[in-house]
Amino acid sequence: MTSVVTFSDILEAACRIGSFVHRTPVLTCGALDRASGARLFFKCENFQKVGVFKIRGATNAVSLLSEEEASRGVATHSSGNHAAALAVAARRRGVKAYVVMPRNAPGVKKEAVAGYGAEIIFCEPTLDSRGSTLADVMARTGASLVHPYNDRRVIAGQGTAAMELCEETPGLDVVIAPVGGGGLVSGTAIAVNGMSAGTTVLAAEPERADDACRSFRAGRIIPVEHPDTIADGLRTSLGSLTFPIIREYVSDILTVSEDAIVSSMRLIWERMKIVVEPSAAVPLAAILGHPGTFSGKRVGVILSGGNVDLSRAGEWFGRA
Repeated sequence: MTSVVTFSDILEAACRIGSFVHRTPVLTCGALDRASGARLFFKCENFQKVGVFKIRGATNAVSLLSEEEASRGVATHSSGNHAAALAVAARRRGVKAYVVMPRNAPGVKKEAVAGYGAEIIFCEPTLDSRGSTLADVMARTGASLVHPYNDRRVIAGQGTAAMELCEETPGLDVVIAPVGGGGLVSGTAIAVNGMSAGTTVLAAEPERADDACRSFRAGRIIPVEHPDTIADGLRTSLGSLTFPIIREYVSDILTVSEDAIVSSMRLIWERMKIVVEPSAAVPLAAILGHPGTFSGKRVGVILSGGNVDLSRAGEWFGRA
């Protein structure tokens, strides 16, 4: 099988976006090494522009627009992180951004998207409503779609995070990333295969939004129906581009409980002294929940973002 996105696409994306995004640090933590029995290397995309890896794919996609496409603007649907990233990437190029957001998206993410200058159109929190509302917006404006994950330009951009991780930390046995729609883990898997073919790539997702795991096992896309997870960035289903990439390059998908996500997020906050959002804590929850898979290994962990509604911290950590 030949992937729709190649390692060369990721290399080109890295050159294209390098001056517009941060090369985020790779941090270690002795306490988490001891807790996991592994040597963990955290690629901290919570320090990225707009606080999340999404700026990589959004910047790559907007950079590749023709002048005629750019004149009509860009449109997407997103619960917040891709929306914010696309708004910033569009503003940098002087392009109008239209964003369809579910009404129940976290308040901190709604405020960020508006602050970055995008026009927000709210929809009901269902896949059908997202799709129909986005179609209406594109018909009204003529804007070009920049899908949050099912877009080869976006996938290539997201892969640059893992490329940097492998450059800075050679000899990894495993790289693990969270999976929702699959853009990050698809790009990660292609980058790792190109940089370090002997390294295993794993994905992690919440049990309450486990469509990627079920799809992976079944060999066909099984859309998420009623995702109910604290990890709001992982509530989406795999796409037609991301699913075959994951099947080709990802070895397994591990699922974790809500309590495990909260506990792992708290560990990262307390032990590493950095703030990550629930979605970013899912890989550590998988590592701690599957010690036999990771014990004694050098593990690269993609910390996907740090956009947290701090007003909910008491609610979350009261349960851990």
